[in-house]
Amino acid sequence: MDDAGLVERYLEHVRVEKRLADRTCTLYALDLQKLQENAAKSGVPLLQVQNAHVRRWVAQMNAGGRSGRGIALILSGWRGFYTWLGREGRVKSNPVQDVRAPKAPKPLPKALSVDDAVQFAEFAEEEGDPWLEARDAAIVELLYGCGLRVGELVGLDVQASGTAKGWVDLQAGEAHVLGKGSKRRSVPVGRKAIAALREWLDVRDAAHAWTETALFVGRHGRRLSAQAVWQRLKQRSLKAGMATPVHPHMLRHSFASHVLQSSGDLRAVQELLGHANIGTTQVYTRLDFQHLAKAYDAAHPRAKRK
Repeated sequence: MDDAGLVERYLEHVRVEKRLADRTCTLYALDLQKLQENAAKSGVPLLQVQNAHVRRWVAQMNAGGRSGRGIALILSGWRGFYTWLGREGRVKSNPVQDVRAPKAPKPLPKALSVDDAVQFAEFAEEEGDPWLEARDAAIVELLYGCGLRVGELVGLDVQASGTAKGWVDLQAGEAHVLGKGSKRRSVPVGRKAIAALREWLDVRDAAHAWTETALFVGRHGRRLSAQAVWQRLKQRSLKAGMATPVHPHMLRHSFASHVLQSSGDLRAVQELLGHANIGTTQVYTRLDFQHLAKAYDAAHPRAKRK
């Protein structure tokens, strides 16, 4: 049986015996077409493909600009094909078995510039609902001013208690939160965030007798969910004229990046964010360098290439 016949038999197998979806079968067919093209260029039948061939083809795809994820999906299709050939007794070993796609570079977290962050924090919707405006402004100030995770934010109660996951001590200017791994930490709360929280607390119970202990509640008096915070921030950022929708973790990234830019103290940022490993925090040094590089390109007369 020639290469085309083997591929057709395999596609029939996944379509009829494994009952895979039509879309999946189509993707498999495209992956195997790529395999046949590579094998033909190398002058080798599919049954004689070796591990070295596959590694060379992976390197060529990578050099051609295909993403690591895209290569991984192709390799998965090839691996399944050779696994089937092995069960059919046509190959002794799977040439794709130990081949892995190149690791995709980890994307940098998205952070706002200092100017954009301040613009967003100071935005006020004049014609909006004053109750919602006070609540959402306090949420933004806490997320950006303290670097909280959204789960830590919605877990805050109005006051400390035996059952509270977290709370804000306005007198001491501290937020006490329960982070990942059930680890508690305390972070300073800035003047702007304290003012916003006081304004929110003044109106929070003005027209309602809540039984909910949560610091941030919705219209029905129940604790605000993380998803609701995401939606409110997105809406608020669009109204504020931001270039990109803002989400809670973007404000956390902005907090970390801006503190690091000003202080250069990576250990302090690690403590403020509640990272167990400083390696997790080091990504912000890349953001900091990116900021410096942009400033250099914009300001130095020798920076720009003609």
